[in-house]
Amino acid sequence: MENVIKKALELGTVDYLEIRLEEKAVTSVNYVGRELENIGVNNSFGGNVRALHKGGWGFSSFNSLEQLDQKVAQACKAAKQVGKGRSQLAQVKPVQDHVRVSLPDDPRNISLAQKKELTERYNNLIMDSPGIISSSTRYEDVFKKQTYANSEGSFITQERIYCGAAFAAVAKEGANVQRAHASVGDTRGYSTALGQEHKAEQAVRDARELVKAEKVSSGKYTVVIDPIMCGVFAHEAFGHLSEADEIYQNKELQKLMKLGTRFGNNDLTILDDATLPGERGYYAYDEEGVPSGKNYLVKDGLLVGRLHSRETAGIMGEKPTGSSRAISYQFKPIIRMGCTYIEPRGYEFEQMIGEIEDGLYVVSALGGMTETEMFTFSAMKAYKIQKGKIGPMVRDVILTGNVFVTLKNIDAIGNDLQLHGGLGGCSKGGQMPLPVSDGGPHIRIKDVVIGGK
Repeated sequence: MENVIKKALELGTVDYLEIRLEEKAVTSVNYVGRELENIGVNNSFGGNVRALHKGGWGFSSFNSLEQLDQKVAQACKAAKQVGKGRSQLAQVKPVQDHVRVSLPDDPRNISLAQKKELTERYNNLIMDSPGIISSSTRYEDVFKKQTYANSEGSFITQERIYCGAAFAAVAKEGANVQRAHASVGDTRGYSTALGQEHKAEQAVRDARELVKAEKVSSGKYTVVIDPIMCGVFAHEAFGHLSEADEIYQNKELQKLMKLGTRFGNNDLTILDDATLPGERGYYAYDEEGVPSGKNYLVKDGLLVGRLHSRETAGIMGEKPTGSSRAISYQFKPIIRMGCTYIEPRGYEFEQMIGEIEDGLYVVSALGGMTETEMFTFSAMKAYKIQKGKIGPMVRDVILTGNVFVTLKNIDAIGNDLQLHGGLGGCSKGGQMPLPVSDGGPHIRIKDVVIGGK
């Protein structure tokens, strides 16, 4: 295969050419209520060619190596048709490497029957619980082998594996229906999915409590957010603003995201680090063959960096960060995060809560949306904080605000860093779900606008 790829690269008559092949196996087991909704293994193979000429890109994907030479010609032709300027790729050292998966409990060595039995056990735990009317319980593992080569001399074979489980419980009281969820997922092996009964049980407890909980009263609150919501905030509200393909053609965003701008106090540091072994957002090389890195975005309150592809780094005169990723061979790589989080500091959780007279403790996230610097996030649940103590649960909690104002309103950062992966992922440019991790410690934020009753 290596000789075939290298010969195909020699056919390129453009400034730059790359070829990416992908072999993928996805095992999934999914229960909805008492029904086994889906079970099986799906195998796929494909690849793509990407060509750059005078600043214009051509892209073509395929499902058979017999099509490779033809697809090289197509990609080169397309690049020449749109290229009218100058190709600007940041220089990187060519790499020859083979990154293998080596796990003591590789999910590929576990039978489908065992995976079904595990998922069924978790699902029965949820469905056998009083007050629960439905469930969604899912197991998944994904093995992916990529072969990457370019016209500059890089040739990389990289294996990746993800494994995890997700749980949701639905409770009902009268017309009030509430759903709670939990998930685990990373690159550590089959053990990640084992022993997660407590996650399923927590989803049950949360669903049952949510149907009894009052709706939160709207207003401005001092809020403590847990590591999961902290990660969602770091990823969605700030991480996407740091992706250079969102910046280099947007003059308004260039002004907002000018390097050196102060975004918080000296304790605030936000980074994206795809080099952390075991995390769902871990990878050795991105889809351009650039090594992943530990990339500081905000350090000691100041904006110090952003995430780049080779092209945006070349155009903006900055260093590539190994952040060009694609969900599969059918898509062009675009700038994406790996593992985005806020660094911990010295605050104890109890101290953070104890200093609040009237506030909210917000736990986990249901979802959210951002538009430039404005964000809206829905929490799965929250608890009142009254006179320094955590009180009753409240629901329908929606956090809204301006990310830059919110960053400056962070007045306490905890010492309890947690990173989270799960079975979901990031969505951008029609590519979903891209495996990522995010997280942080508990953090406290003043004057957060909460929507409610």
